[in-house]
Amino acid sequence: MSQGANLVDLSQYLPILIFLGIALLLSSAFVFLPMLVGRLTGAHKPSAEKLSEYECGFPAFEDPRNQFDVRFYLVAILFIIFDLEAAFLFPWAVSLDQIGWTGWATMMIFIFELVLGLVYAWKKGALDWE
Repeated sequence: MSQGANLVDLSQYLPILIFLGIALLLSSAFVFLPMLVGRLTGAHKPSAEKLSEYECGFPAFEDPRNQFDVRFYLVAILFIIFDLEAAFLFPWAVSLDQIGWTGWATMMIFIFELVLGLVYAWKKGALDWE
């Protein structure tokens, strides 16, 4: 047995490396090209309104160790949970004729558990906003 037979033929990996190179080039272009165009066209003019917080709902802190209200994050987590429920419902509904009564019963148990979680969160006041 020759020594060359034990070595892996690295030319098989060339298409993967080309694909990764193109993906890296395109992703970099999608990130940095809009920033460059914004700088060149003069659209990059920061102001107090542009730099203000708009997603989290509370002003930024001077000290990162300050306590803050987590209601926004609780609502976001609940949204993600129930959004994932919809993501599971679509493939289940499409394949319902193949999975039969067992699949239907399993999904009903899943939905029942989610409803119990929603009732629990509602009773605890996680959905109340002041």
